[in-house]
Amino acid sequence: MEKKRARHQNPKPFIPEDNDSVASAKKRSKAAKHHQKQETMISSGMSSKILKEALIQQKEIQEEAEQANPTSNAFVVAEEEAARHQQEDEDDDFDDFSGFSETQTHFGDEEIDEDEEKLLEAFLSKEAGPQRTLADLIIEKIKQENANFSSDTQPMPKLDPSILDLYKGLGEFLSRYTAGKMPKAFKHIPSMQLWEDVLYLTKPESWSPNAMYQATRIFASNLGVKKAELFYRLVLLPRIRDDIKQNKRLHFALYQALKKSLYKPAAFNKGILFPLCKSGTCNLREAVIVGSIIQKVSIPMLHSSAALLKLAEMEYCGTTSYFIKLLLEKKYALPYRVLDAVVAHFMRFLDETRIMPVIWHQSLLAFVQRYKNELTKEDKQNLRTLVGKQKHKLVTPEIIRELD
Repeated sequence: MEKKRARHQNPKPFIPEDNDSVASAKKRSKAAKHHQKQETMISSGMSSKILKEALIQQKEIQEEAEQANPTSNAFVVAEEEAARHQQEDEDDDFDDFSGFSETQTHFGDEEIDEDEEKLLEAFLSKEAGPQRTLADLIIEKIKQENANFSSDTQPMPKLDPSILDLYKGLGEFLSRYTAGKMPKAFKHIPSMQLWEDVLYLTKPESWSPNAMYQATRIFASNLGVKKAELFYRLVLLPRIRDDIKQNKRLHFALYQALKKSLYKPAAFNKGILFPLCKSGTCNLREAVIVGSIIQKVSIPMLHSSAALLKLAEMEYCGTTSYFIKLLLEKKYALPYRVLDAVVAHFMRFLDETRIMPVIWHQSLLAFVQRYKNELTKEDKQNLRTLVGKQKHKLVTPEIIRELD
């Protein structure tokens, strides 16, 4: 059997080293390598530069991913935008409103092409009636309930006299409102069963622009989609159209109210966009101002698709093309049903004898640029036939190039 090797042992393992030996050991030790040197602290200025550069790179990576997969991006953007809107409104304090600066009095000073406006007027309805308001709805309701209705005095709904006095006085306050707290009585209106009747007492047509902004914030946050749609259609939209008609532009507070109304996209579509186009009297200036909201604010893909489908099937009024173009330029992945509806919308003008406005040609160009790969051969051939009859010297060659 092989003999085990004896283990070497230090005879004096615990003898402490003296100071001289420690010093000599330090002298013998090699200099620290570059990567072993102690790291110095980064200055706050340099740290902020690094963070800024990292954010830029992260944004570039995200944009590349969005271009590679636009469909999933649409859902992400929609979710982020909805969350952002919700957070903004949760953080909003209605009593902390300081009013808008006098330097921000109006919006919509863009120059309107007179020739284009004349072309669009050919497609506007000549038989359209006046804009329907909340007062019209309530008066009609009172007439049905009271056969002895008199038009000499302002009709009043059947409410408690104290309620009538309270909200009539509140209406006078709102006509002078500029900033500060909104009365609690007004904040309670959305929770009332007869909220339309109570709101009518305050005379919304006489509210100041800042009061309309505050009211839109409150109603958009506290009403359901159907009730918010009613408020938008009967109160907000008539006021916006009247202001544009009188001043040729829109008061900044009313513009912000319109922007807030997109907190509920379905109500915005049904209460602002669709009634505006259905009226048959939406002019180019109104379309540009309302369209700028659609252009600036991200709208969820499903709501954009529903809006496109409805506009494509709606009776054409000229400025409809402007809204169609804005929605197409959001570049969402659209369902085939919507694509078919848009193709059918354009093909309706195959035998149109009137000169089509430039915005119609531009909306068709936007459609084929974005969705040419989703169109069938038959659709492309039909569109080629269409542009053979409806021509524009600058836009039509671009459309043909995209279809080839």
